[in-house]
Amino acid sequence: MRYAQGGGLTPERQRFREGIRFEAGQRFERGEKTAAIARDLRVSERSVERWRYAWRHGGMGSLASSGPAKLPKVSDGQFAALETELARGPAAHGWEDQRWTLQRVRELIARTFGVVCSSAAVWRLMHRHGWSWQCPARRALERDERAVELWKKEVWPQVEL
Repeated sequence: MRYAQGGGLTPERQRFREGIRFEAGQRFERGEKTAAIARDLRVSERSVERWRYAWRHGGMGSLASSGPAKLPKVSDGQFAALETELARGPAAHGWEDQRWTLQRVRELIARTFGVVCSSAAVWRLMHRHGWSWQCPARRALERDERAVELWKKEVWPQVEL
């Protein structure tokens, strides 16, 4: 699902959720039960339990919104330029095969924009912009299972070193 800000909640939605947490806090003060609060506010009991814990240790202030999520290191304009580079293919950037891995995209971002990201951040960035990982729909008919197993036993251990 895509959000209005490219990830996260809109400010209006943040205020709405904060209001629900504050209402729960008022009900905590009155000593109401978790199940009743969850049912009335239409949230999970687990959420109410987390809010009660925060309220117990930090009061009503702990139920306030923490603000927008951290802004991504790669802006939307930079991502548009990144997509152009991705469309050129891995070979155009010096890799031998035609696979875009998270590590390769990470290196491309570092080379192009001078921004260092973790692989997890690259995955979130790609996912936020509608990209997904690819896998074959089916196995090739020509696949030789014995050769694959032999390769896993003999060649892969050497590659891992």
